[in-house]
Amino acid sequence: MTKIIRALIVDDSAFMRKALTNMLQTDREIEVVATARNGDEALDKIFKLKPDLVTLDVEMPGMNGLEVLKIIMEQMPLPVLIVSSLTSEGAQTTLEALDLGAIDFIPKSLADVSLNILKIKDDLITKIKAIAHKRPSFLNKAGQECPAYRTHRLDRRDFLTPSWQKKKNFIHHKVGVVAIGTSTGGPKALQELLSPLPADFPTGIVIVQHMPAAFTGPFAQRLDQLCAIKVKEAEPGDTIQSGLALLAPGNLHMKVVRKKATEVNLELTPYPGNLPYCPSVDIMMASVAEVYPGRCIGVILTGMGHDGRDGVLKIKQSQGKTLAQDEDSCVVFGMPKAAIETGAIDKVVSLSEMPGELINMV
Repeated sequence: MTKIIRALIVDDSAFMRKALTNMLQTDREIEVVATARNGDEALDKIFKLKPDLVTLDVEMPGMNGLEVLKIIMEQMPLPVLIVSSLTSEGAQTTLEALDLGAIDFIPKSLADVSLNILKIKDDLITKIKAIAHKRPSFLNKAGQECPAYRTHRLDRRDFLTPSWQKKKNFIHHKVGVVAIGTSTGGPKALQELLSPLPADFPTGIVIVQHMPAAFTGPFAQRLDQLCAIKVKEAEPGDTIQSGLALLAPGNLHMKVVRKKATEVNLELTPYPGNLPYCPSVDIMMASVAEVYPGRCIGVILTGMGHDGRDGVLKIKQSQGKTLAQDEDSCVVFGMPKAAIETGAIDKVVSLSEMPGELINMV
């Protein structure tokens, strides 16, 4: 028998509370146990009702969403889905919330429900079902961060084993690029994967993270501050370079194209426009397989759905190497599971082991 997901909706807007409630109540597996209009009311109902999941607005009068989130994670960790505005300020606040323990976010543009209600509702319900019973694994019972997740304060030597130490001076390598695809849970996963990599990492990195256009720029800047390698939001004509990670901008597909014998550039395009995700991991990885046959690594991290399944298969068919994140360390195992089921994955590893695997492979 399917367990009913008990959700609490927190938003200072009566319209948003009603809209979210109406959407969720269309699914028999979700029950809205209560709504709250401010932080104090939210905390009171969380401790009394013990819901499976909370949707949390970050912009509320009095105690804001970030303050509420901190208390939740310290005293009663549970999955939190942030309701965020699609602005640069909203992006920064959402990224802070993800750092504090929120699992994912939904756009505040839910106010435009009449324009795209079916897609909004489907995305919301799918996310809630995917994360509702996923406990925040990066917090221990006392509400303190576990050491493995303090990536922004760790020196990369903390991740090195003796076998790595012998390989840290990169001289000879054949890999030309590392291609990474991720979705739900990706911001935290990318931070943990990229922050231990040394500044002299010998290949370029291209990344697709399912994220709105307003979020990818601030997210790339945040990663750049936390990592020894350089990280930036991709722009047309950017070249693949050692020690540089390029993040696909939201709403544009990213491809690598060879225009000179010694230079590979990025191409950004909104086409095809009929795919469920833009940017698409599949499109990015297919182009990598074509331009770097036998000289690329495909990495599939946590995420919903199966984007990247076909792309990583093409990388494998081109004689490239492939990695997937294991289920225990994923927020959502959908994308890695789909990739693994193709038989195209060389190795399945935990997120904490992924930086070492990459260094050994290049």
